[in-house]
Parts: sequence; structure tokens; C-alpha cells
Amino acid sequence: MAAGGSASRRAQEARRQERLLREQWRAAGRRARRWEAAGEGERRVAAQLLVLTERGWRLLVDRRWPGTREANVDMLLVGPGGVFVIDVKNWRAAPEPSDGRLWAGGESRDDHARKLIRMTKTAEGAVAALGMSPVAVQPLMVFAGQRVDAELGRIRLLGEYEVGPALLSQSRRLRADSVRVIADQLERVFPDYEGSDLTEAAPGTPETPEGPDVPAKPRNDDGSDGLFDLEGLREAALDEARRAPIEQWMTFLHPDQVALVRRNWEGPARITGPAGTGKTVVGLHRAAYLAQRTTGRILYVTFANNLPRVQGTFLKTMSPAVADRVDFRSLHSWAQEFLHGRGVPVRLHGDKAETAFSLAWKHVGRESCLAEIDPAPGYWREEIDYVIKGRGITSFEEYAAVPRRRRRATLRRPHRQAVWALYEAYESGRVERGVHDFNDVLSLALAEAGNAAKSPYAAVIVDEVQDLTLVGVRLLHALVGDVPNGLLLVGDGQQAVYPGGFRLSDAGIDIRGGRGQVLRTNYRNSKEILDAALELVAKDDFEDIDGLRTPGRRDIDLTYYDGRVHRVVTPTVAVHDQALLDSLLALPSSERADAAVLCPSMRAIGHYRRLLAQAGIEVRLLEHYDGRPVEAVKLGSYRRAKGLEFKRVYLPQHDAASTHESAASETAREREELARSRLFVAMTRARDVLWLGSVRPDR
Repeated sequence: MAAGGSASRRAQEARRQERLLREQWRAAGRRARRWEAAGEGERRVAAQLLVLTERGWRLLVDRRWPGTREANVDMLLVGPGGVFVIDVKNWRAAPEPSDGRLWAGGESRDDHARKLIRMTKTAEGAVAALGMSPVAVQPLMVFAGQRVDAELGRIRLLGEYEVGPALLSQSRRLRADSVRVIADQLERVFPDYEGSDLTEAAPGTPETPEGPDVPAKPRNDDGSDGLFDLEGLREAALDEARRAPIEQWMTFLHPDQVALVRRNWEGPARITGPAGTGKTVVGLHRAAYLAQRTTGRILYVTFANNLPRVQGTFLKTMSPAVADRVDFRSLHSWAQEFLHGRGVPVRLHGDKAETAFSLAWKHVGRESCLAEIDPAPGYWREEIDYVIKGRGITSFEEYAAVPRRRRRATLRRPHRQAVWALYEAYESGRVERGVHDFNDVLSLALAEAGNAAKSPYAAVIVDEVQDLTLVGVRLLHALVGDVPNGLLLVGDGQQAVYPGGFRLSDAGIDIRGGRGQVLRTNYRNSKEILDAALELVAKDDFEDIDGLRTPGRRDIDLTYYDGRVHRVVTPTVAVHDQALLDSLLALPSSERADAAVLCPSMRAIGHYRRLLAQAGIEVRLLEHYDGRPVEAVKLGSYRRAKGLEFKRVYLPQHDAASTHESAASETAREREELARSRLFVAMTRARDVLWLGSVRPDR
């Protein structure tokens, strides 16, 4: 190739694109001039936007605003980047957004912003009728003759010359068939004024003005457009989401869930449902929806440290205009920052706290009656963490009477007295060392939240609520109380991966009056994968945070049937690991981006990290994964996989910890049940392929 040949071709292509855009601009200008009802400024803006119609966008101009007598909507634009409600302004003075207010020439123009928001809500209702997320509808105020690019709450302010490039740079949200159906729907909801419609000709067809002699579009017998197919639109959206990278799939909101996102809750609310029913997705879209409609901040909190990073990335993709107004945090990190801001000292020191407990067990617990039930100190450390301190219990009499939810071992009064003695010895040693544990952080934050004059948040959304302690839930409830749309709890008791439990009534939270919603349709897992996961926990009935006992095998509606379970049983670990490597190496690098290897322990993670690295397989640890697509196999623990999804999940030696026999003691049965719950979570992360590896020397 001659030197500079590549650069020459790029220059030729750039000139070709420039000529194409100039031709499109001239054609747009001719069409805009035919719209005699428009002012000169609006015609120039319309010409800018008509360029987009050559690239898959639909432009509706000067539409009636339903529910009003004479008001109109300047423009509605529907395209790959979403739905935009556009108000065109031809002001002499430049707009000046400041502290949530809109000014121009020293005068308040807030009424224009309020009117545009009301128009946008009407458009959202029209789009929601098709089952589309309201997050896809955005208000724009475009200023003829001005150069502007700013934000006013959820409204984006753009100048005449900025609007075209800004819309072209939007991330792709809609397929061509979705654009068509949504635009047709908006045409029905926002009818045109007679003689005011601006029609764009399809490329390669003559431009003919619409008039009385132009035949109407063919219609079905039921009066609807022949191209309007609501069910087809929904299935097309679902199919497109499945084909996309897994990160895009994880933000897909099924049309049937849109009503939950838009719902007006009169107080605290809860969304639950089996794995794969889209609870987290609803929570994310709800956060964006609330951020668009309030001036306060939204707190989106979960227990795991890695999830907030991923969820924050997803929201920036879904709704960048409001992403900076939603705080994604793990509960403990948020509580520490909250205490720091209030001037409350926190002295977390895990090693010193662990030393305090070890000494307490040595001197108080090891020779007590507790050893008869379980000689392992870990069980009793959990009793302190999740039952006593996790519930905020401060007296023995309270502990003696409390139901120990999700704890199987029967503790009579002498046993509880021994636990309390162990707790007091631990607390004494901890205080002596001048340190806090994680439970102390939440208790301190709860006390401080009760003293705060005003909450820093308009709403709080809690994901994986079943993994929090009672004190943690009380803390988050204290931030917003029972105000409408203030607290949303999302989670499922079957996917609890930590011991202990609570009921919402224990936290003083009332969701009666239709504020508890159960999702029943699984959009993630194929039937074969879900059947394998449910078989694992079929006999493990559980009590959810609403106090109801629920069977392990629940009735679930399915939407997906193409996935597969691959069971690999080998006589040795070496053969097992080679089978895993062979499966991963057979994948193209792009498909490894949607795969995850999940392990039950840190030791196993270290082993498979070294194994994959030696085989030349790129790895991204879940603790470092931020939700951006990366061509690397994800690697992490069952617990860190919570809230995430992958097209392919590999579970090496998944049954290594199982005894395949009935556990001898109550505490052993409790550990086995909790281990099955964690494995169930890992299995249900898989959408298309679930690889289950086993090592059985006798096979």
C-alpha cells in the first residue's frame, strides 16, 4: 500500500459524508420552508432535526396537546436515541439556568419549563401504554439563534446548532420497528393541526405534499394501523435485549414492569419475586424515574461493595441526565461517610475486633453449654452479629424472648444466657481496645439519623434487602420515614446468603394497602437452568421478610427456553480443571465477555485465577468489575455475583462442600441450607449456559 493511502481514503470518505450532509440539509431546508405556520426560528430548528430523519428518526411537528383547548407541542422526535419532547424558543436573550430556575434577560421563565415537563409526562403516558420505560422520554428546550448546552433538572437546554449533534450522539435505545410503532402511537395521542403537518419523504421517493386527495393509511377492521403490533413490539424488544451484550441486557425493563416504575406509592413499598424476575432492573428504572421528578437526591443502597459501582454505570447509560443525582452506595460505606459528615468518630478495626471475640470464646464460650450445640466459634459469632447486634438488642431479657429467624438450633434459656455472657465478654474486649465492628457503625448511624433535622434524601431504594440486618433496615427507613414514594425495598428471601433474619414489622415498616408487589415472570433463566436451580432448593421452604412461609419450589412463569445445563463429572481435579479450560478456550473472546466463573471461597478464586491466567484467558475480578463491557471472563464469589447476570456461568466443583447426606446437627443443617441458598444464587446468574463441574473419584 502506498504511503498515506489509508489517510487519503479517510479524507475521501469524510468529503463524501460532508456532501451527503449538505444535500440532506438543503432538502431539509426546502421541506421546513413548506411549513408556513412556523416562525423562522422554528423552521431553522426543524431543518436541523429533519437531517435526522434520513438516519432512522421520525419528526412530528406542531401537535395538539391532549387535555388542553389550544395548547400545542412544538415537536416530537422519535429515533434510535429515544423519544424527545421539544419546545422551540426564539428568545432575544440567552437562557440562564441557575439553582433549578430558568431566567432570560433578567426575567423568570420557569413557567416555560413547567409546561414542557407537563407535556413530557403526557408523552410518557403514551409511551408507557406500549410498555416502554418512561426513562426513554426526555424533554428538550431548543433555542433558535443561540449557542447553548446546559441542563435544568431533567430538561436539557440546547442551541439551534447544538441540537443535531447532541441527538446523533445519543446511545441507541430503540430498534427501527420500535421507532415506527412509538411514533405512530404519538401521532394518535398528539393529533396534528390541520395543514400544519411537516411530512418528510422517504429517501429516493418524490416529495408530494399531503392533501385531501392523498389516500389515508390502510387500517385494520378494529380501527388500528396495520403496522401497529403491541405484542410484536414487546417480543422484538425482548429479543433485541437478549442479543445485546450482557451489560445492556441487565438494564432491560420488560414492558409489563413499566407500571411499577411509574407507580405512586403512598408510603414504604416492597417488590419481591423469585430470581430472574427483574427486581433490580425495576429498582434502577425507579431511581431514574424519581430523579427526574424530584429536586432531592436519591440513595440506592445494597449490602455488597461491588454492586453500587456496576449499578451506577448502568444508570449513566440509561439516563445520563439524572445519573449524578443518584448515590449508589454499599450500606456500610454510606453509614461511615454519614457519621464522618456528622462528626461522629468511627474506629473500624477488623483484626482487633476478631481478637476480642477469640479471647471471649476462649475464656467464656468454649467450656460453656454452647459447645454441646456447636463447638465451632463461628456459629456463635454469627449469633452475636446477626441476632443480638444485628437486631439492636441491648438487654438479656429482650434476647431471651426474641424469635431467632432463619436460625435452626434450638436455644433454651441456659443457652441464651451463655450466648449473652459471650456477647458481654466480646463487647468488653472490643471497648477495651477502642474499636468498632460493622454492626456498631450501623447502630451509631441509626442514632445519628434520629437526631438529624432533615434527611439528605428524597427517596431511598434498597436492593437485596434480605441481606441487611434489622438495624440496617431501620437506619434506611429513618432517612425518609413513611412519606409517599420515600422507601422502596427490593429483594427475595430465597436468595438470602447470610444467617439470621427479620420481619418488616420488626422494623416498624407497614406495606399494607397494596404496597407489596410480587413479580412472577422470569425473564433471565431458561427453563432447563431454572429447573436445575429449583431442584437444589426444592425442600428448603423459607420465611421472607413479610413473615410468610414460602416453598422452595415456587410457581414461576417463564419466557425463555433455549438455555442449557452442562454437567461435567470427572475422577480428578486435574481432569475437571482441564474440562473447564477447554470450555472457556472454545469461546471467541467476545463471548468470554459475557461469561463468569463463580466460586464458593476466596481459596477457590485464587486457584482458578492462576489457572485461567496460565491458559492465557483474560480475567476480570468481580470486585473490580464496574458494569462496562470488557472482553474478559468475570471471576468472583457466589456472594459477589448477587445482582449480576451472565450469559454463561461456570461453577467448578460446585458440589464439593456438600455431604450428600443428612446433616447430623441443627447447626450443620443450617449451614447446609445456607450453602444451598448461595449455590442457588450462583446458578440463577446464568441466562443461556450453566456449566456444573463435579469431582467424584468413584466415577
